Amino acid sequence: MADQASEAVAEAVFTALADPNRRAILAALAAGGPATATDLAATLPITRQGIAKHLALLADAGLVAAERGERRRIRYHLQSGPMRVAQQFLAALARDWDGPLAALRTHLE
Repeated sequence: MADQASEAVAEAVFTALADPNRRAILAALAAGGPATATDLAATLPITRQGIAKHLALLADAGLVAAERGERRRIRYHLQSGPMRVAQQFLAALARDWDGPLAALRTHLE
């Protein structure tokens, strides 16, 4: 399967993705590009303070990165690396299931 570091990254990603508000924030960043917490609060049904808390967790998971802009505004943008690690984790898990599931299908037929 995966090494411990990869599993830790995957766990952080899955924890972050478990919340629908965080998924909505990621979707908004994917669709609209880098944005501030204020920008996101204007388009999502979440307060700016709520957005900021979710962005902090997403940053801890490595899914977004903050960069300072003009007038000390912080813009957040997506980071794809952790998502790729989680996808690889799921792909490996699916491969591990394919053999036993095929054997069970054959046995049942």
